[in-house]
Amino acid sequence: MSIKDNLNKINSELPSGVTLVAVSKTKPNEDILEAYNTGHRIFGENKVQEMVAKWEALPKDIEWHMIGHVQRNKVKYMAEFVALIHGVDSLKLLKEINKQAKKHDRVIPCLLQMHIAEEDTKFGLDDSELQDLLQSDEFKAMENIKIMGLMGMATFTSDENQVRKEFAHLKSVFEKLQQKLPEISILSMGMSGDYALAIEEGSTMVRIGSSIFGARNYQ
Repeated sequence: MSIKDNLNKINSELPSGVTLVAVSKTKPNEDILEAYNTGHRIFGENKVQEMVAKWEALPKDIEWHMIGHVQRNKVKYMAEFVALIHGVDSLKLLKEINKQAKKHDRVIPCLLQMHIAEEDTKFGLDDSELQDLLQSDEFKAMENIKIMGLMGMATFTSDENQVRKEFAHLKSVFEKLQQKLPEISILSMGMSGDYALAIEEGSTMVRIGSSIFGARNYQ
C-alpha cells in the first residue's frame, strides 16, 4: 500500500468531526509531499529542529503540529509558524510559549497534556495540577496563547479495557473543563495502535504515523 492508499483508507474510516494528524517524524520530505499531494495538510512532528527544517523546505500551507515533549528553550524556533502544540504540561512551558508568541504577534493554539497512563514515563498534568494551572493569575494574564483542549496518551498495552478506561477518564476531564472553558473543542487522543478505541471514547483528533507512512526509520 502506498502512502496515498493508506491515507485514503484511514480518512474513509474516520467519522466526521475527527481530525487526522499525519505523524511525519523521522520521515523524509518526499513522503510528506506524497501525503500533501493527496490533499492532506496537517502533519505532526516530535522534534522542534526537524519540524523547523521541514517547515522551511515544504509548502507553506501545511499546518505543523508539535506532538512531542517540548523543551522550553526550543519554543522560540517554532513560535513563528507552529499551528498547534499538543504537549503543554506545565505553567512554565505555557509562559514561554506566550512570551515567544508575543514576539511574533501571534496567538499560539495549545493543548494541555494530561497524564492518564499508568506508566511513569509519560508526561502530563494530573487533575489537581490542571486546576491549579487554570486558576493561576499568571495563566489568566496570558494573551498570546489559546487553550484549544486536552491531549493524552494511554498506556502502551494490549489490554483494551485499560486503554478504554484511560481514554474515558480523559473524556470526563475534558467535559468538566468545557464547563469552565466552553470554547475548547479538541480532545487529542489515539495513535496508530489505539485510535479506533480513542474515537469510540470521544476523541476529536488522532495522531497516526506508522499506519500512513510505514514503520519509523530511527537512525
